[in-house]
Amino acid sequence: MNKIEAIIRPERLSMVVSSLAEEGFHGLNITQVTGRGEQRGIAHVGRAGQSYVVDMLPKSKLEVVVKDGDTQRVIDIIVAAARTGQVGDGKIFVLPVSNAIRVRTGEAGDIAL
Repeated sequence: MNKIEAIIRPERLSMVVSSLAEEGFHGLNITQVTGRGEQRGIAHVGRAGQSYVVDMLPKSKLEVVVKDGDTQRVIDIIVAAARTGQVGDGKIFVLPVSNAIRVRTGEAGDIAL
């Protein structure tokens, strides 16, 4: 099993979630976060011509745990739905998961997903 953590633009979240659901991936968690990447934020110019930098940008963090065989498929779905082609589209991290337990039944492993 793998945990996929995707940090994406908030405006692309609904498209990513619906694309995953269409492919049968319904279980996920979403958190609203702030952060920055290589671009270190964005610069704005105010009304008086003064510039200021917003260095922590709002993002959405999507977490989904999948069977090993579904990992690349889920990554491909997220990339296709989240990509705008602009700086700040986000990052995806893949982490190994040693076990999952369904609290209601006590089932463990892939069946608990």
